[in-house]
Amino acid sequence: MSLLSKVSVALIAILLAYYLYSGYDAFEPSMLKGKKVIVTGASSGIGEQMAYHLAQMGSHILITARTEEKLKKVVEKCVKLGAASAYYIPGSMDNMTFAKQVVQEGKRLFGGLDMLILNHIGYTYFNYFDGDVDHVRNLLEINVLSYATMTVEALPMLKKSNGNVVVVSSFAGKVGLPFTVPYSTTKFALDGFFSSLRMEFKQQKTNVSVTLCVISYIDTDSAVNTVSGVIQQPAAPKEECALEIIKGGALRKREVYYQYQATKIPLLLRDWAPEFLENLVLMNYDVTKLKQKQ
Repeated sequence: MSLLSKVSVALIAILLAYYLYSGYDAFEPSMLKGKKVIVTGASSGIGEQMAYHLAQMGSHILITARTEEKLKKVVEKCVKLGAASAYYIPGSMDNMTFAKQVVQEGKRLFGGLDMLILNHIGYTYFNYFDGDVDHVRNLLEINVLSYATMTVEALPMLKKSNGNVVVVSSFAGKVGLPFTVPYSTTKFALDGFFSSLRMEFKQQKTNVSVTLCVISYIDTDSAVNTVSGVIQQPAAPKEECALEIIKGGALRKREVYYQYQATKIPLLLRDWAPEFLENLVLMNYDVTKLKQKQ
């Protein structure tokens, strides 16, 4: 099939997907009222904004991240915004004992769990891969194994509540992107683990939904500071992104794409015209702005 034919088929698929996607949206904030929710990576960025949305919806919230002072401020604001209750527990997700402890703290505080939102990530660089496989291994511990650990620990509670697992991933977990080899590796792994787990839940008739969130470049402080003008597309608002993630989890969607035009639509080209997609992606980078790796 010629490139033109492939692109034509992809465009038809885009229109069909957009039509189907836009017609499926029945979210009501009341769906989260009184729900017991854990949010990781919630001291800043998207996680922080999710905590605020959940607070306004009247949820019980337990948040976690590394920095206690930041968590304390987020919890204080959640209480003011109307959270049914709000707590925090600081620690690092490179420790699987701590990952389990977060879930057990949720059980102690709430007596159960309705939604587990996995959003935390470990530090990595934005540059050409330097060959450090140990860094990839360490990042897998934080970005993948702690997600799996928390999910396994939370499953007994989620099965009782017919709850939700919400996994924040990335476009870099669907398409390999330059300067993100360690990060992209972990996000692809999340897709494999949780997509397979979802299928097993269906086979076993386990009524726990798994929502994988494929997000684009978002205007968090860490992301904006990291890419430093290398990525040419504008960053999407973290507040809106956070809300779309929550909505997707509550609606038990299989996958959430935000922003849709920057994630799902390019993915429709991935299998039909992969080289064309690669060229489009590379056009979005200005390598002259790439910082020297420290």
